[in-house]
Amino acid sequence: MTIRDKGWPAGTPCWADCAVDDVARAREFYEAVMGWEFEDTGPETGGYLIARKNGHVAAGLMPKPEGMEDMPSAWTTYLATEDADATAEAAAANGGQVPVAPMDVMTEGRIAVIVDPTGAFFGLWQPINHTGAAVVNEPGGMCWNELQTRDVDAAKDFYAKLFGYSYKQLSEEGMTYFVAELDGEGVAGMMLNDMAPAEVPPMWQAYFAVENCDTATEAATSRGATILMEPTDSPYGRMSFVQSPQGETLGLVDMSTTVGEMPA
Repeated sequence: MTIRDKGWPAGTPCWADCAVDDVARAREFYEAVMGWEFEDTGPETGGYLIARKNGHVAAGLMPKPEGMEDMPSAWTTYLATEDADATAEAAAANGGQVPVAPMDVMTEGRIAVIVDPTGAFFGLWQPINHTGAAVVNEPGGMCWNELQTRDVDAAKDFYAKLFGYSYKQLSEEGMTYFVAELDGEGVAGMMLNDMAPAEVPPMWQAYFAVENCDTATEAATSRGATILMEPTDSPYGRMSFVQSPQGETLGLVDMSTTVGEMPA
């Protein structure tokens, strides 16, 4: 199992959490689909749950914040930063918004929420005691994060200014896709999603690794999820997209089952 025991480089997706209306129902859903065990962090955290796989931290689950009950249920991708205040300031200076200003999360780290110029929101995480996800790229762990936007050029410019991303374009018929790189390593994806219905906002999409995509997808649908993309073979693994009964979407990927050549 790939276990991360040190901090993540700035600009790397380091954590994801999901805000929902019914935490108990979501907990049952993700126990079945992802095989997660949950740890209640206590009343002082507002009911925040830590999801673990084989004892290692994987993701978070929480009730929607007070006053934000009308927002859709969603996964939030957090990008690592060494200085949340400076990164939030840079985001605002480059056309982003800062709906949640930098603040301490007890002794765990410092957090902020940003909306990029294309309308997609993401979190910033400056670690102190909590460095982020420990299990990654293995069943139960986050394995990829991808910005889906209608203005990929504006997004590329914004994130390059914040984190120093460079970009590699992948050649796939009918799709505009870029891999954001740090020091030559791909850390996230960016894709043009101009065919999405108007009611679908730009978003950071989280993908999670599973042992078997078909089994995980069936577990999701048996608990009320909607299949947005049936399990499909790809060079990256066999994957599907589902929407949970509470509305958040996620990718499920069996990374061990790959078909075809990686795009150049």
